[in-house]
Amino acid sequence: MTRTPLPLDLRCYLVTSGLGRRTVDVAARAAAAGAGVVQVRAKQASTAALLELVLAVAEAVEVARPATRVLVDDRADVAAAARARGAHVHGVHLGQDDLPVADARALLGEDAIIGLTTGTLELVRAAEPDARRLDYLGAGPFRRTPTKDSGREPLGVAGYPALVAATSLPIVAIGDVTPADVPALTATGVAGVALVRAVMDAADPAAVVREVLRA
Repeated sequence: MTRTPLPLDLRCYLVTSGLGRRTVDVAARAAAAGAGVVQVRAKQASTAALLELVLAVAEAVEVARPATRVLVDDRADVAAAARARGAHVHGVHLGQDDLPVADARALLGEDAIIGLTTGTLELVRAAEPDARRLDYLGAGPFRRTPTKDSGREPLGVAGYPALVAATSLPIVAIGDVTPADVPALTATGVAGVALVRAVMDAADPAAVVREVLRA
């Protein structure tokens, strides 16, 4: 079957942190300001707590801006459960040690959005055989970040052009990205930037999203 992917605006991609009401509120404010994707990430949460958070974020984002896509970090099973409930959840972002891409696609269906973490030329090339099952690649870290220790060396701006050239998929840069970094990263050919602290810790998350989109 030929896939017909959902429209996907990767320019400003929020990765959430935390489990509380503020996480839900910031996700909604980011979506209302134009963030194209909200990924719900809570690596230390129990499965039940993660599902509860995903459902709350999905509901808030749908009200704020239905065009914003909601993804679940790592957990294809939680994404599938939320989708089965009819929630505004569109897919999963997989790490290298998560469910294989083919299995996640089989679980979530042809209409789901699936992204995959990379960050080296070898990982980007290794993802290419799965390109028809994937919608984008995340690539990082751009710089070292306390929110996730990938074990990979930071790419910096100079690391992205080779990755972009090595894949047919759009790439999202991640890893302590700030709005000030966006013009230089955009020039490398990436499709967008993922932000965690720059949005989640901001006094005005919507303003940060608008700044990224302007850049």
